[in-house]
Amino acid sequence: MGELEAIRVFLAVAEQSSFVGAARQLGLTPASVTRTIAGLEERLGVQLLVRTTRQVSLTSAGAVYAARVASLADGLARAAEETREAQGISSGTIRISAPVSLGLKILPGVLSQFATLYPATRVALNLSDSFVDILQEDYDLAIRISGPPNDKSTIWRKICLVPRVLVASPAYLIAKGTPATPDDLPAHSCLGYQADAREEIWDLASGTSRRSHKALGQFGANNGDILARLALQGEGIALLPRFIVEEDLREGRLVGVIPDWSAPDIWLTLYYPPYERLPLRVATFSDFFEAHVKEDSPL
Repeated sequence: MGELEAIRVFLAVAEQSSFVGAARQLGLTPASVTRTIAGLEERLGVQLLVRTTRQVSLTSAGAVYAARVASLADGLARAAEETREAQGISSGTIRISAPVSLGLKILPGVLSQFATLYPATRVALNLSDSFVDILQEDYDLAIRISGPPNDKSTIWRKICLVPRVLVASPAYLIAKGTPATPDDLPAHSCLGYQADAREEIWDLASGTSRRSHKALGQFGANNGDILARLALQGEGIALLPRFIVEEDLREGRLVGVIPDWSAPDIWLTLYYPPYERLPLRVATFSDFFEAHVKEDSPL
C-alpha cells in the first residue's frame, strides 16, 4: 500500500479510535489496517498510535502528524473528485438528512437504484424528525416535508405536494362517534405531531370556511409512523401525510375523517447549503430522487 493510502488509513483509525472501526469505514480487513499502520510507523520511525484493550489513541507525535497530513488528504480527495466531475462522473460521499417516515418508506428503493447507476458515489444517510441545521452539521442535502420554506440561509428545490388526511380506525369511530365538522373535534382524542414540545394546531379549511383546532389527546409524538400506529390501535384521530397511511386506508384499517375539510399544503423539498454551484454528486442525486418520487413512488 502506498504512502498516501497509508495516510488515509491512519486518519481513519485516528477518527474512529479503532482499527476495526477504520476497517469497516474503508472496506478493509482489520489485519490489513494493522499492517498498514505498522508499515507507516516503521517508515516514519515513530509510534503514531497507542493501542489498549479498549481503544486506540494518538501519541503526541501521531497528533502532530495527523494535523499536518489531514489537509493534504482532504486536498487530494477534492482534486480527485473535481477531476471526475470535470469528466461528468459522479463520485464521493453525499451526507443526507431525511425524516424518518420518508426514509423508511421511500428511500430504500431510491438508494438501491442509485447505487446501481452510480457505484462511485456513497450516500451517508441520517434519519431524524428533528429540524437539522445542515450548515452547522455539515450536510450536503436535507430532504424535508414541511410548509413553505422560510430559511434565508439555504437554497431549496420543491419536489411535489404532500397531501395530508385526517384518519382514525373504524373501531375508534364506533366507540367515540364520527365527527361531522372540525367543531366536533374537541370531544375527541387528537393525536398531535409534537415538535420541540409544542402542541400541533390543525388549521382546516372547506371552501371559504376556516377552523383551527389544538390537537390535544392522551398521546403526542414527533414521528408520523408512531401516530399512525396509535390511530390503528384506536387511540384517536391523527392528521398525517397520506403516504404514511395509504396502505391502511386502502385496506380499511383506517378511514378518512371530515373529508370535506383539508389542511394547508405541505411540500417535499430538498434543502442545500448556499453552494455557488451544486456539486455534481449532489445534483445527480437530486435529479434521480425527484424522478423516482414522481414516477415510481408518488406521494
